[in-house]
Amino acid sequence: MVALSGCTAADWSRGGMPEGATKESSITQSLWNGTWITALAVGALTWGLMIWCFIAYRRRRGDAMPRQLRYNIPLEVLYTITPIAVVGALLFFTIRDQTELTKISNDQKNTVGVVGFRWSWTFNYIDQGVYDIGTPEQQPTMYLPVNEKVKFDLASPDVIHSFWVPAFLFKMDVVPGRINSFEVTPNREGTFAGKCAELCGVDHSRMLFNVKVVPQAEFDAHMALLRAKGQTGVLDANRINTNGQAVGGKDQS
Repeated sequence: MVALSGCTAADWSRGGMPEGATKESSITQSLWNGTWITALAVGALTWGLMIWCFIAYRRRRGDAMPRQLRYNIPLEVLYTITPIAVVGALLFFTIRDQTELTKISNDQKNTVGVVGFRWSWTFNYIDQGVYDIGTPEQQPTMYLPVNEKVKFDLASPDVIHSFWVPAFLFKMDVVPGRINSFEVTPNREGTFAGKCAELCGVDHSRMLFNVKVVPQAEFDAHMALLRAKGQTGVLDANRINTNGQAVGGKDQS
């Protein structure tokens, strides 16, 4: 009862997941709910068979030792075919949804080059020609316009990080030497917490950032503010040191 009191009806309908903030988050939510429903169905079947066996085959007073069997063909077929069918179905829906979530259409309105480094983040707003950079002491904030598709290009100059915004119901590794990309369409205004979800070293827990999904006018105003600060160009993965400072100037290409 204490545990249940901490959950709202909305939490239960989402299986404990946060409320999605992107158009694509419903795909992850649907897969999550379906997986739990399948797991509960398998659990109910297993518990039911166990309870039935406890009652139907319990030893009664005066009963002789029951006949011992080495195998039972119908039962063995059941517990071989059923797990294969369940795992096959889960695999099918997982591959289907993963393919949709990682599909790159390149029809986005904005592209953000994300650089995860020890121990913070850089956000390069490629189409606007400006950037923002943070430190563990000063968390950066990424601005995104609401209802506009954005493509994220993820890179790292040091170790593997993981770009995770829980409200997006999606995360992706940030791997040195390669660019990982995904697209989402934020459809709910607000400020959402983000973090590194890969244990990357001593200050992993301080690799925090925020995402603000705002109207287009507020997004444009923030881009103008970064431009006025002189934060123009692109900071690539090889131009950031471990203190979160640009090294050797900015890549203006």
